[in-house]
Order: sequence, then structure tokens, then C-alpha cells
Amino acid sequence: MTANKEVVTPENGVNVTEEKSWEQALENESWVAPLVDIYETEDDFFLTAVMPGVEKRDVKIKMEEGNLILMGRINYSQMFNRKYVLKETETGNYYRKFKISDSVDNNKINATFENGILTVQLPKHERIKPKNIEIK
Repeated sequence: MTANKEVVTPENGVNVTEEKSWEQALENESWVAPLVDIYETEDDFFLTAVMPGVEKRDVKIKMEEGNLILMGRINYSQMFNRKYVLKETETGNYYRKFKISDSVDNNKINATFENGILTVQLPKHERIKPKNIEIK
């Protein structure tokens, strides 16, 4: 997603404090894929995405045409004005899209965001959960 995008930083003279809509940001800012883990329990799928530098108010999650879309925007001036001694994390806005199967109940999806980690709970439809059948 970032290959054709200009990297927006204070060093290249772009005004990073200007408020932009999510659509403008997608077109004009640098985006990186957050690191993601997906695991399954008997009742749910869980997705965790690591988004350092993002605050809860700057996270957007949406379902669109069968895709789960995750977005997180960083505060560029705060991130780039730090004097790093060691920096191993990739910095930028975060964007990731996942095709969601019809085994997920889209009406019951929940999400939480804490300490830079987004957790999305994707409940399984009752019809796909294993059921014991009583023998008569």
C-alpha cells in the first residue's frame, strides 16, 4: 500500500498537522500493514493488530462488501519529533483488509483497543459450530 505513496514527514515540508478525512488520508498519506495474529476458539475467531503510535480515537474499523477493513492514523508530528535511540517498528498510518467468510456473524463483531493493540472478536454463526447429536 505504501509503494506509490509519498512519505509524509516534517522533513519533506508537508504540513502534517492539517486535519484530513479518512478518504483524503488514504489517498495522500503513507500506509503500512500492521502486524496481525488471528486465532480461533470454539465460538469465535479473534484478530489482534499491533498499531504503535495510534490512539483509540484514531482507529476505524468497517465491514464493506464482505471485507473487514482496519485503519489507524498516527500523530505524525508526535512520532517524528522524537529523538529515537533505537527504532525497530515501522511508522506510518495502518491499513489492512481481510476477506471475511460467511461463517462469521457480521452483526455481532466486537472490537477493543488498548495499549496500541486492536482486538477484533468475530463470532462464528451458530450453524457452523460443532454440535453433539444425541443417539436415540
